[in-house]
Amino acid sequence: MNALDLLKQDHETVRELLDRLEKTTERAVKSRAEMLQKLQLELQIHTTLEEEIFYPAYTQAGGKEEAVMAAEAKEEHRTVDSLVLPDLLNTDPGSIPFTGRLKVLKELLEHHIEEEEGELFPQAQKLFDKARLDELGLEMKSRKDELKKTLAAQEA
Repeated sequence: MNALDLLKQDHETVRELLDRLEKTTERAVKSRAEMLQKLQLELQIHTTLEEEIFYPAYTQAGGKEEAVMAAEAKEEHRTVDSLVLPDLLNTDPGSIPFTGRLKVLKELLEHHIEEEEGELFPQAQKLFDKARLDELGLEMKSRKDELKKTLAAQEA
């Protein structure tokens, strides 16, 4: 699987989780909490892959425009990881504020995914040949498996 396919697959997983979460009501406290934990794990792994492997390669292969795009994407990660997601995790899943914060998180993530898939990924396809995309994909898949094991062990 090449790097872009792997990242798009992650995006689809995040979208599905957000859609399922959004369809829940304030009474679905347990399922909201479980889905939110799964979403947090998926985002943590995805962000790590992009920031450790994909963005540095993208920046190195490109010029100033690519460096700016990667920096903006990292800022969007920081907004979600440092501000919005922690607030949501500390909000009662059975409350109306949870529903509002979830909506904001979904909007931020959808915007981020649209920019990556609409601008950054097409540019990456121009910068990298098939072999390089495959190489990055293998590296990211290996790191993803490693992170899943590490994070699952931390939760146990």
